[in-house]
Amino acid sequence: MNHRTRRLLAVATLLNAALALPHAASAESVNFGTDWKAEAEHGGFYQAIATGIYTRYGLEVTLRPGGPQVNHAQLLAAGVIDFNIASNSFVPLNFVREKIPMVAVAAIFQKDPSVLIAHPGQGEDSLAALKGKPIMIGSDTRVTSWLFLKEKFGYTDDQIRPYMFSVAPFLADPKAVQQGYLTSEPFIIEKEGVHPVVMLLADAGYGSYAALIETSEKLVREKPDLVQRFVDASIEGWYSYLDGDPAPGNALIKNDNPEMTDALLAYGRDKMKEYGIVASGDAKQNGIGAMSETRWRDFFDTVAKAGLYPADMDFRKAYTSQFVNKKLGMASGAK
Repeated sequence: MNHRTRRLLAVATLLNAALALPHAASAESVNFGTDWKAEAEHGGFYQAIATGIYTRYGLEVTLRPGGPQVNHAQLLAAGVIDFNIASNSFVPLNFVREKIPMVAVAAIFQKDPSVLIAHPGQGEDSLAALKGKPIMIGSDTRVTSWLFLKEKFGYTDDQIRPYMFSVAPFLADPKAVQQGYLTSEPFIIEKEGVHPVVMLLADAGYGSYAALIETSEKLVREKPDLVQRFVDASIEGWYSYLDGDPAPGNALIKNDNPEMTDALLAYGRDKMKEYGIVASGDAKQNGIGAMSETRWRDFFDTVAKAGLYPADMDFRKAYTSQFVNKKLGMASGAK
């Protein structure tokens, strides 16, 4: 073997070794803010961290839990974090209205988990039956899902009673009706011996997406590969959390939120699967995270009619579907 051949072999060996290095050797740091304290509704993201999925995609993700005193939408707009979770479709539309260059890149929840909760045996077993009845809701709900209830079922603002984010008033009054989240308040109420009537707004036509991944238009424009890898890894994490063993993700959730219990985590995950919160609608055909222009248009037309946005506002600026609808992970098929 001559000297030139030895040199070529040495170069080839070094190249092969470099190609064999794991993505983690050049992992890009990503700061990601959720919309609330750690819970099952964030399970797929925690699963992607715990099982090394983000690492395989060349990402080092720092997850920052939300909470009542945390505004990750502002931190995203300020460039402090790279991605955040928008709780519903109103958040990206609000950015458009305020001319803030942020955009939704995936909709992890095809169904918003918002519910109304009533006592059994009171004849209040449908959303239509609650027209005219007092309902405890929060201030944020007045400018989101309440608009849908007014438009679809004829609810009026004089039905509104203050909601203090406690189930105690509900438990004390068998006639009480309150807002809630499919995966949390019903669990707490059931523990107190009441099996409530739970009405999911999404199943009555409420078209908001939920758990939307948002980022800046700048990051989409300048680092589309980074955005794609974060979206893909998050989607893979959600399939793993729903169809596989959720224990790794749950362990990290409990670490970030010591108030979270195994029973509540199991309840939340089971309800997401039972009601198709993640894997229904367009996600059945195009994979978790799917979004469509038709659905965005229908939702925008409804809320614009309610006066929340100018009718001529370009709703398409609220989202981009370039990173989703690729059927990624569908072989595992979340149920």
